[in-house]
Amino acid sequence: MSEPVTVETVAAWLQRSPFIRFMNLTVESLDEKAQSITMTMPMRPEFERGAGTGQFHGGPIASFIDTVGDYAVALVLKAGVPTINFRVDYLRPSFGQFLRATATVRRLGRTVAVVDIDVTDDQGRLCAIGRGTYGAQAG
Repeated sequence: MSEPVTVETVAAWLQRSPFIRFMNLTVESLDEKAQSITMTMPMRPEFERGAGTGQFHGGPIASFIDTVGDYAVALVLKAGVPTINFRVDYLRPSFGQFLRATATVRRLGRTVAVVDIDVTDDQGRLCAIGRGTYGAQAG
């Protein structure tokens, strides 16, 4: 039986990627048994749709969805996995100091995992939903 994955473990994994480090994600919680993880992404000027608007651009939101989905699978496999495909539905403009994403593995097969990701703003309003497909073999 392998060691359980902790918030600190995932935080260290996040630091390995310069891009993810730039996103400045924080792991809020994880549940290895439920195959679920929650992270936050703070607003920064580089993430704004228009300078001074306080609205998140869709690109950082998509990156956030992909990253949190990947780490939901990594909780189980204890390693990063490649993204095969993901989609995003933007439900409302995203404003605020941060976004929160919760990713839950829906199916973990022998070679492919499917993950659903909900993104809320700092007021708890659902802003975007994503579904990611990831390789289920650590790579």
